[in-house]
Amino acid sequence: MAIEKELFRQVMGRFATGVTVVTTSSNGVLAGLTVNSFCSVSLNPPLVLICVDNNSSTLPLLRESKIFAVNMLSKNQEEWSRGFATNSPERFEHFCYAPYHTAATGSPIIEDVLAFIDARIVAEYPGGDHVIFIGQVEAMGTPQTTAFVDSNGRTENNMPATNNGNGKHTAHKEEDPLLYYGGQYRHMTKLFHEPSLVEEYHEGNLEEPARNR
Repeated sequence: MAIEKELFRQVMGRFATGVTVVTTSSNGVLAGLTVNSFCSVSLNPPLVLICVDNNSSTLPLLRESKIFAVNMLSKNQEEWSRGFATNSPERFEHFCYAPYHTAATGSPIIEDVLAFIDARIVAEYPGGDHVIFIGQVEAMGTPQTTAFVDSNGRTENNMPATNNGNGKHTAHKEEDPLLYYGGQYRHMTKLFHEPSLVEEYHEGNLEEPARNR
């Protein structure tokens, strides 16, 4: 029995996900697209999964390069998510404005993302109107540090993030992740924080109830 596509979107939209930009590099060509179908698959060896639309112009480059980086966006990086989500080839021009560096595979890692995964594609599977890629992690990190992973899944070393590319590292403070929920971008603090009556009272938004006399 065929299901209603819009209902399926609505149901899946009730599951809050993080927002990432998946990037790759092939023969000097940089490409990226916004992806929220991303998850870990295995700890030993360290594997991750991404899903890419069959019609994505980045798909041929992923197949050619066999590498990708997952850039996990913060609440202040919504512009990158929107920019890389367009179907226009102009989105590749975002690399002119998005500072980036590289780690193990050569895939671009956007500066100041919450965290990143740098992986080499080890498997590809059909997934309806999407392609499922499994990537083995070769490096991972935060703006402060990069860890390289050996063939046995062990962390070889930790070192400050490199500065290959057009990026320039700046001081970084911890940020909340950018979320996607109900078809809209959300910020964690706004999505999950509801002020209590006590907080409202102390902030002067509630009057003290009248006492019975």
